[in-house]
Amino acid sequence: MSPSQPLPPRENTLFKRILKCYEQKQYKNGLKFAKQILCNPKFSEHGETLAMKGLTLSCLGRKEDAFEHVRRGLRNDLKSHVCWHVYGLLQRSEKKYEEAIKCYRNALKLDKDNIQILRDLSLLQIQMRDLEGYKDTRYQLLVLRPTQRASWIGYAMAFHLIKDYETALKILEEFRKTQVMVKPFDYEHSELLLYQAMVMKEAGMYDELLMHLDTFEPQIVDKLYISETRAELNLLLENYATAEALYLELLGRNPENWAYYEGFEKSRRPSTEEERLAVYRERAEKTPRAHAPKRLPLNFTTGETFTQLIDRFLRQALHKGIPPLFVTLRKLYCERWKVETIENLVLGYVESMKSCSKFNPADDDSVLEPPTVLLWAYAFLAQHYDYLGNTAKALEYVNTAIEHTPTLIELYVIKTKIYKHAGNVEEAVRCLDEAQSLDTADRYTNSKCAKYMLRANMIKEAEEMCAKFTREGVSAVDNLNEMQCMWFETESMRAYQRLGKWGEALKKCHEVDRHFTEIIEDQFDFHTYCMRKMTLRTYVGLLRLEDILRQHPFYFVSARCAINVYLRLHDKPMTDSEDNENTSSENLDPSELKKLKNKQRKEKKKAQQEKLKQKALQEKKEQHNKAKQAEEVEGPKEEELVPEKLARVSAHVIASNILYYVYRVP
Repeated sequence: MSPSQPLPPRENTLFKRILKCYEQKQYKNGLKFAKQILCNPKFSEHGETLAMKGLTLSCLGRKEDAFEHVRRGLRNDLKSHVCWHVYGLLQRSEKKYEEAIKCYRNALKLDKDNIQILRDLSLLQIQMRDLEGYKDTRYQLLVLRPTQRASWIGYAMAFHLIKDYETALKILEEFRKTQVMVKPFDYEHSELLLYQAMVMKEAGMYDELLMHLDTFEPQIVDKLYISETRAELNLLLENYATAEALYLELLGRNPENWAYYEGFEKSRRPSTEEERLAVYRERAEKTPRAHAPKRLPLNFTTGETFTQLIDRFLRQALHKGIPPLFVTLRKLYCERWKVETIENLVLGYVESMKSCSKFNPADDDSVLEPPTVLLWAYAFLAQHYDYLGNTAKALEYVNTAIEHTPTLIELYVIKTKIYKHAGNVEEAVRCLDEAQSLDTADRYTNSKCAKYMLRANMIKEAEEMCAKFTREGVSAVDNLNEMQCMWFETESMRAYQRLGKWGEALKKCHEVDRHFTEIIEDQFDFHTYCMRKMTLRTYVGLLRLEDILRQHPFYFVSARCAINVYLRLHDKPMTDSEDNENTSSENLDPSELKKLKNKQRKEKKKAQQEKLKQKALQEKKEQHNKAKQAEEVEGPKEEELVPEKLARVSAHVIASNILYYVYRVP
């Protein structure tokens, strides 16, 4: 209670009930108790009661009334930490984090040992990456609550994030010593030990880390991490014999992991091509069904050795019928002679399969190959020639494959890519639409078809295609936006930009920007959760990911599109569409003018029907969200994005929006 405005016992009891109702989300009851206090003329201007009433109103979505009550309460009692704390909570709900931090600091000046205010302040500091301030706040929390695990972990993590590894390890070790009774398979304690290992590894303390793993191996649940880390560290420390044994153990566990083969090869230290090949042949003999030891030697072998290996590899893959065979071998296409070798081999397979159903007429084996071998050979050659830029041959082979098996969807996808690389997007859409019709339940071909439709500027058709897999009762565009389907939005904005629909393009740009902002805001859900559940390594990874989040290609495409559109609007501002129609019709013949008016009339009628349809969908959407909005209102209400309004902005707004995107692209 504020010393400047004390309450008598009865009103003080009511005030405590307000606090309890707020904690239990019984907001209407809280307003009733606040009214009972404020109805008394003696306490009608009681600052803390007004502040709590404002906070309760904020939770009910009445933001203007909330700020009015909180500011009024703060004016009446500037020396109340409750008023400053509540004002900070409101500023945080409006995403004004700098202002919220100022309010929390003012509250701490009046009550420096308030745990809740310190916790709220630390959340904002880690969110804003004020690491020095976060370190100081976590120290205060550790002093006040030295028995809580989160106090120690939070303080250690503050030093870890500012790269003071030595201090972080000291704090973690002191806390670990307090953990006397450790249960078997204790996941949370295991994560603490692995977090210590993570800090040691980043600090370059490899010998200490190996000792740490040896000492606490029985208490660590993640045995795979122990094996991988030991193998990696022994390799770095040049303990090659130990590293080799560890990588052999890992390969026995997962013979398809390319990183394990890389480490195993380094531990064997081969000096020639023959020695490197012997490493993989040894593993291929022990795991004959593994794919990796047969594929990796193709990267470094040469001459006749390469020819023999690739011949064996291609035969097995074509016999088995592996659709991504070309993707697997694409990295070899950086060397021309390897490309020629592969081409000659596959062409030979095709000719031999046509004549005798074998890979080679000279093969002694009397068993004939299945007809699917020829089919997959055609598919491989189509992708091969497409990659080399020979569109005519690529189409010839893919058409031959389709004639062989017209129901194989993968062939139509290959044909689509050939047309795309040749620049014929319309034909690519036709092929994908045909592929999608073969299996309407295939979400992959559905999404690919919608994507290519957008590239062909067929926006409505793409929306209808996506509507097959979106929620009923809501328009496909709204549902995709709700699911943060950014591939659809980035392709849509590019289509609108090509069509000159600047407002629609900007709307999609702003939607993508809001998605990334929302992802950044979602960190708040994990700051306390990860401390409580001890998922510390993942939490640090999350923080580092969020720091570079806007480097994602989706955001870069969106920002570049927005900047280009705003620059265009700055050079050529939007004019009224009616004026454009009048000026364009002045030079038309009477017959052409009549056709134009009929076309405009049909478009207007179609637009009205679409508008009514969208209105009905919007009403359904509002009904769907009504209950959710009534229960909980988080953050400021986002302004509706209206394309016409976005396209008709002043030069000042254009400049500020350009700077907004420029400064956010890394």
